Amino acid sequence: MAVTSGIKNRTRQAIIDAAIELLADNPACSLGEIASAAQVGRTTLHRYFAERADLLAAVAVEGGQRLVRAARLADLERGTGGEALLRLCREYFDLGPLLSLIFTEQGGGECWESQDEASLARVIERGRRDGSIDPVLPADWVLNLLWSQLYAAWSYLGERPGSSRHHVLDLLTRTLANALRPETPDQARTG
Repeated sequence: MAVTSGIKNRTRQAIIDAAIELLADNPACSLGEIASAAQVGRTTLHRYFAERADLLAAVAVEGGQRLVRAARLADLERGTGGEALLRLCREYFDLGPLLSLIFTEQGGGECWESQDEASLARVIERGRRDGSIDPVLPADWVLNLLWSQLYAAWSYLGERPGSSRHHVLDLLTRTLANALRPETPDQARTG
């Protein structure tokens, strides 16, 4: 019985993973395409998810779980606010297809309910207080900067198939760190 349950869980997860990957690139992809990518028959897919809406709901739940896990792995309470935000950026980078899917609003709206925006605002506020994030930058600006830079990194990686994920992640964190850094007195005088 445990073996059967394990196989069912793996099959269900394979379908959800395939849906995330395909829907991120093509929100209109068919259930048949998702079944094929998951290496299951369409009938099998329908045994797990009777309707497209059921699959999208499962994707949203999975997305929420991944967002919570990424925030936990980033250990947002440790270090400066800027350091915590960069750790979160690194964790989010690995969620590329999922976050791309969320950005297209294809079944991703419920994912954000799992992401505690207030905790991200607290991290940014901590960074503004500890000097690791420019105090002039509003929290919503910093969050939009984070999302836009993540999107830019995923696009760059997708447009350059030979690009190293490590190199692109380095470009992303370097750009974000420099954008968040407060002005030095010398920069303020020359700016």
